[in-house]
Amino acid sequence: MSASQRYRIGYALEPKKVKTFILPSLVDHAARHGVVLVPIDPALPLIDQAPFHCILHKLYDPNWIQNLHEFTSKNPTTVIVDPPDQIQSLRNRISMLDAVNRVRIPGEFDLGVPKQVAIRDSDGLNKKNLDLKFPAIAKPEAADGAAASHEMFVVFNAGGLEKIMKENKSPMVVQEFVKHGGAVFKVYVVGDHHVKCVKRRSLPDILAEDEGDSDGGVLPFSRISNSNEAGDVNEVEMPPREVVEEVARGLRKELKLRLFNFDIIRDFCKNGKYVVIDINYFPGYAKMPDYESVFTDFLLDVVQNQYNPHQL
Repeated sequence: MSASQRYRIGYALEPKKVKTFILPSLVDHAARHGVVLVPIDPALPLIDQAPFHCILHKLYDPNWIQNLHEFTSKNPTTVIVDPPDQIQSLRNRISMLDAVNRVRIPGEFDLGVPKQVAIRDSDGLNKKNLDLKFPAIAKPEAADGAAASHEMFVVFNAGGLEKIMKENKSPMVVQEFVKHGGAVFKVYVVGDHHVKCVKRRSLPDILAEDEGDSDGGVLPFSRISNSNEAGDVNEVEMPPREVVEEVARGLRKELKLRLFNFDIIRDFCKNGKYVVIDINYFPGYAKMPDYESVFTDFLLDVVQNQYNPHQL
C-alpha cells in the first residue's frame, strides 16, 4: 500500500454493536494502516454516502437490504461483508447446522451436530413423535439477534418441554444434551487467514443425571450457568489445532461467509467426535486478543485482493 492510499470502509450496525465493536482502539489502529472506518446511516441512500471500498453490515431490516442491493447493482466493485442472502442461513437454528453435515475433517476425528427437532407450537408437540433423549436443550428457532432469541433452557422430561411450549409462543429447536466435560470451544473466524479458539465454561455433565422434577422439568440457562454445579474446565483439553482449522475452513466454504464464529464441543461418549452446536454471524470480536490488528489485516486483505480502484 502506498503511503497515500486510504480505504473507506463503511459500517452499518445496530447502536449496541457499534458500542461494543467500533472501539477507539480499532478506529485508531485501522487509521494508522490506511483504513478509514465510516459510519453509515441505513435510512439514507448509500449512493449519497459513497464512495466505499467495502461495506460491513449486520442489519436485517428489509429497507436496508433493498438499499444495499440498489447500491451494489451500480457499484459492483464494492465488497460487501457479507452478502445478505448468505447471512440468512444463520438466522435459523435448523438451517444453520446444515452446513456442518457437509464438512469433513481428516484423520481419526469425526464431526457432527446434535440430534435435534423443530417444534412449532404446543399442538405440534402433541402430534410429533419425539425421538429424543432427555435432558435436552431448547432454543428459539429464530436466531435473529433479538433478546428472546437468546433465551435457552435445559429440558429434563416431556413435561418440561410441554411447559416451555405453552409459555413460549415462538417455534423452538430441541437438541439432545451431549456430555462434553462442561466446556465449550468458541472458534472465531475472520476471513481466510484468522482462526482463534477459546475455551469457555458450559453446562455441567451432571445435568444428564438430573430428573429435574423439583424444577418442573425445565431450567433456564441463566440459573445453571450461575450455579456451583458448573465445574472447572481447565481439565478439558483444547481440540487439536488441525481440527479447529479444518472445521473453520470447511464452514467458511459451505457458508460462503467471512465473519462468523461457531461453538464446538467434544462428545465424551464417542472418542474423537466433535459436535458443532451453534453458529453466529459477526460475533463479538472485541473479546478476541489483539482484535484490532486481526480485523485491520482482514479489511486490508479484502480490499487489496478483491477491489480494483480502476473499476469504480
